[in-house]
Amino acid sequence: MAETTNNIQEQVKEYYGKILTKSKDLKTGACCNSESLPPYQREALCLIDDEIIEKFYGCGSPIPPAVEGCTVLDLGCGTGRDVYLASRLVGPDGFVIGIDMTDEQIAVARKHVDSQMARFGYGQPNVEFRQGYIEDLSACGIEDNSIDLVVSNCVINLSPQKEKVFAEIFRVLKPGGELYFSDVFCGRRIPGVLRDDPVLYGECLGGALYIEDFRRMLRRLDCLDYRVVSKRPISFDNPGVESRVGMIDFYAMTVRAFKLPCLEDICEDYGQAAVYLGTIPEMPHRFPLDDHHLFIAGKPMLVCGNSAAMVGETRFGKHFRVIGDRSVHFGQFDCAPAAAKDAAGDQCSGGSCC
Repeated sequence: MAETTNNIQEQVKEYYGKILTKSKDLKTGACCNSESLPPYQREALCLIDDEIIEKFYGCGSPIPPAVEGCTVLDLGCGTGRDVYLASRLVGPDGFVIGIDMTDEQIAVARKHVDSQMARFGYGQPNVEFRQGYIEDLSACGIEDNSIDLVVSNCVINLSPQKEKVFAEIFRVLKPGGELYFSDVFCGRRIPGVLRDDPVLYGECLGGALYIEDFRRMLRRLDCLDYRVVSKRPISFDNPGVESRVGMIDFYAMTVRAFKLPCLEDICEDYGQAAVYLGTIPEMPHRFPLDDHHLFIAGKPMLVCGNSAAMVGETRFGKHFRVIGDRSVHFGQFDCAPAAAKDAAGDQCSGGSCC
């Protein structure tokens, strides 16, 4: 197992350190970001050096709102695009740590620290880049319960030991802390012959997470509820790749999960409601918790116990008023996405998932 792990890590280092020199060298769109960033993030992105952008490989926009003052950890930071983007968003009172194993990528990231801090108008750096492996964050000096937010952009699929990665994430997160990441998922397990292909693995396909195995993995780590923020199918512009993996449905997904001990494995009804106060500057009118929970500022909205905890017992708590507690249970909460309810002919009951 150790030999296989080392071989995969060396293949990934070779692919991202020497074979790829910029994002245009990728053979598919799996590791390319086609999601548009929100305006406030686009403004920050304009301040980031071109070399960092050109050598960026990512499949989503994995930085959530309300991060000012937070300590953020970026797993597989590469040349540092998301680290510097987060640096701007957390402000001078926050701090961002980027971890990557690839020499060439981390060298580019470190080269731009002083110039980026000058562009942001910071008197001292609020970023640090550490070379290491995301499966062993303790070796990188990341302590237990020390991180407010862990982000990652199309990197965890490249790890040969994914469960170790997620175990480390939940170790280092503070209570109430958040994992918010974008990655490649698939609707079936990848056949072994495709997993072993170095090009497919480097293109973020061979190691893609089967969504049900991901769910089971988080369950083993006592994370019983995660939320999909966005999901889009991945298409292939490369006929050779299409001929090999076209039978598998791949998706670029952004997912969030919280380190909360009170979450249950299904949505339960405690008669609770939550009111978004509209106090997140970049989201004055509405707050999307996930792809089927959209909170309208000032409007009380019915929520399950898990959703109440996610908005009330995390850094979002100051932006919400949660009504009710868990003293009385009313059964299972219908928390299906609105599209699923429409297809089934169900009527909306006024909850945030409508």
